[in-house]
Order: sequence, then structure tokens, then C-alpha cells
Amino acid sequence: MANLILILGDQLTTDISALENGDRQRDRVVMAEVHDEASYTNHHKKKLVLLFSAMRHFARQLEADGWQVHYQHYHPDNEAQSLEAVIAGQLRDAGADRVITTECGEWRLHEQISQWHERLGMPVEIRPDTRFIASKQEFANWAEGRKQLRMEFFYREMRKKTGLLMTPEGKPEGDQWNFDADNRRKWTGKPPAPAPFRVEPDAITTEVIKQVDEYFADHFGTTEDFHFAVTADDAAQALDYFIDFALPCFGDYQDAMSDDEDWLFHSILSPYINSGLLDPLAVCEAAAQAWYGGRAPINAVEGFIRQILGWREFVRGIYWLNMPGYAAENRLGNSRALPWFYWTGDTKMRCMHKAIDATRRNAYAHHIQRLMVTGNFALLAGIKPEEICDWYLAVYADAYDWVELPNVLGMVMHADGGYLGSKPYAASGKYINRMSDHCKSCHYKVNKSTEGDACPFNALYWHFIDRHRDDFANNPRMGMMYRNWDKQKPEQRAALLKRGEQLLINIEKL
Repeated sequence: MANLILILGDQLTTDISALENGDRQRDRVVMAEVHDEASYTNHHKKKLVLLFSAMRHFARQLEADGWQVHYQHYHPDNEAQSLEAVIAGQLRDAGADRVITTECGEWRLHEQISQWHERLGMPVEIRPDTRFIASKQEFANWAEGRKQLRMEFFYREMRKKTGLLMTPEGKPEGDQWNFDADNRRKWTGKPPAPAPFRVEPDAITTEVIKQVDEYFADHFGTTEDFHFAVTADDAAQALDYFIDFALPCFGDYQDAMSDDEDWLFHSILSPYINSGLLDPLAVCEAAAQAWYGGRAPINAVEGFIRQILGWREFVRGIYWLNMPGYAAENRLGNSRALPWFYWTGDTKMRCMHKAIDATRRNAYAHHIQRLMVTGNFALLAGIKPEEICDWYLAVYADAYDWVELPNVLGMVMHADGGYLGSKPYAASGKYINRMSDHCKSCHYKVNKSTEGDACPFNALYWHFIDRHRDDFANNPRMGMMYRNWDKQKPEQRAALLKRGEQLLINIEKL
């Protein structure tokens, strides 16, 4: 029996379940760059370069390992512009008896592949993705019967399951599960931030850059200064570089933002973990060993591991437990279109400009820029969830539907009514000023609220609080905000609401 083994662009590891027990003499591995997957959203040019180049390098690795590989390069004139069309053509060519693949990370594509056996008239075996620490069923079992699903409690279960940062007695190292309270320092320039890890483009990557610039010229972002790793070996070096040079300070400054530094002490490993170039558990174990070896403090290591072992696994579980209905959630009734400056960065709000500009150049911004700047503004302004979700999916190199949708729709936009997060992450300009140096160079004044040059986040924050009183007044974590709002003089509240209305009417001019 000969099989076609389909490997997707985010499954770039020889440990992927689709390859298990494969016959290298008879089976054929199929990989394809197709129009449908490259263009269903406005993917960042660097994201396309990263994936196409990593796919091409991985195909070469499989061939060197003795696999027969059919690889379709992208070209707009290719007749097979969908994965299904590629597979149908290969079935005819190879005379295979079955298609084998690993479950994909997106409901849209999962639904398509689930119907292939009928449309292709061929058995299609969809194997579980064993790269995740918790299976879909394991998460569903944990969630069953719980009134609320909270990442912190799931994270503790994952710590116990893996033994990461656990003592032999079954207690958390450092006698705490979570050191988040220690990770909120503002960065003032010292210690100096390390330069980002770089891999200079080789001949394959250089060719991909040329093709992306030609075929995807109207897509968001730029290919200039592409320096991502595109092989597992280089991604492993990126992990070593992070642990040696950035992890020691990551904890203290993981929530900080800077006018002068795009990367600070962040790992920039998520594009590699999510595409398969790095194994998430191995990454966590490497960080844990840095603490045991005295090379990084516990708050840095725990905070880093929590993002992978906690949030990454948690949002994946939320996604598959609730799709496809989850994508349509809009509990706050948002109806405003995404402002055009999300695509251009052309705004006088310094923090927004810096976050969007970094995103345009790098296909990356760290979690606080995403949550508390671009996300916070979308929440306060009442942007349609589907539009801001599509933006995040398009612009970031690490964005796939399973991880992007719960994070944005649930955590950023609170559009699921508090299913994922217990309160909305709404904040005024004071938070941004506390965690960054953006405000000192901004056109707007963070210490003003109602004047024409006042920071838009300030009035929009109170406008959000006021218009959603029915949604949040009874939330125990929001009580203080409503008490503060009610204590303000009536004329001050009226001025804030008027300023908020003016900002929303003129949102494209901010």
C-alpha cells in the first residue's frame, strides 16, 4: 500500500505524526505553496518568506533523509491553487491508496480536509498533532463541568504533568506557581537590550524573497532585513541565544515597551514553535535548565514557561472546544470598522504608531504591544471583532487561527463575554506611560483627558466603562473602576464622554 503524506506549512518537523511508520520507498510526501493558503488573508510578506523558505528547506531535509517528496512551488499560474487540487493530482500521478496527514490548526482547513475522503474517493487518515502537551480530548476532559475556565489552574495541571519547575515533593519551585507580579518593571535603557538573533538569508531564502516581492506586492509589510531562522538547526541556535543573552532579564521587563528597541528581551521564538521548527516542551525544558544552572532567575524562567505551557496550550484547547461558533462571538455588540491606520501606522498616537510600525517592519510585536496598545485601542473603540482578528492573523509571523482567535477575540476584545478572561484588558494612557517611554514623545498629552491634545486612550477608556456598565458593573474585578467613575463630578463625566464621542467620530484622524 502506497500513501500520500501531506505535510502542512506549520508542521515542519520530522517528529510530525503523519510521518510515523512511513515507508520511504513507497510513500510520497506532498508539500505545496498554494494560492488559497497564501492569500486567504493579507499575510505579512515576512510571514510568507518565513514559511515558504522553511518549507523548502524542510523538503530538502526530507529528501536527504530518503523520503520521496513532491514539492509545489508557488506561482500565480499554477493550475492547482488549493491543497485539495494538489492532492487530487498527486493521487492520479502516484497511484496511492490513502492520504495521511496530521490534524491542522485551523477550523477552515480542517473542515475541508475532513471532507476529502468523499470528494477524492480515497481514505484520508487524519492523525492527532502530538506536538502539543495537552491533547484536544485532555483539555475537554479538564474543562468539563467547570463553571469558568481559567488558564492559571490549567497551567498548574500542565506543570504537574510535565514536572517543569516542580520539586520532587510535587510543589512548585520557589514555592509559587506564578511570579507575574515581579515581571512589570519599566525599562529605562539599562541593562542594554541584546541585538536580535540573526540568520542571513541563504540562496533559497533570497529566491523566496524575490518571489514574495513579485507575487505578493500588495500584501502588508516588507521583506527588507529578513533575518528569521528557516531551519530547525538555526531555530535551535535562536533558542540558545535567547537563553544566554535575553532570558536573564526577560522576566523583569517582559511587559516593558520602548521607543528605541523593537525586541527588548523577548525570545522571538513563537514563529519557530508554531511552525514546527522548535518543540515547545524542549524549549520549556531548556529554560528550566537555565534556572537550575543558575543562569536565569526564577521569575524570568517561570514567566517564559507560562506563556508556552500555560497560555499557548490553553488557547488551543479553547479554540477546538468552541469552534466554529466561537469565531462569531461579539458579546459587546461592536460595530466599528478597523481604522485604516492599523495598516499604515499613520497616526499621531505614539504608542500605536510604534507598535504598528514595528509590526510592519518585523512581522512581530510582543504580547504587551498586542494586548495593551493595538488591542486595547480596538477594545476601547469598539472595533468589530472579526476585523481586528483578521488583522492579527495577517500581520504576525507567529499567527495561526488556533492561537490568534482566542487571544484576540477572547482576551483582547472580551467578545466571548468573559469565557476566556475574567475581565476586559481595558486601560487608559496611564498604563502605557507606566510601562513605556512612548508618551514623552507623543503629540498627545497623557496627563490630560478632555482637551483637544489629550491622550485618546484616557477619554476612550471612560467612554468604554460608561457604555458597558450593564456588561461589567457586577464584575467583582471591575467594581473599583465604576466606583471611580461615579465619584467624578457630573461635568467631568460629561466632558469625558463628549471627548470620547468626538474621538470615535474622527477616529481616522487620530
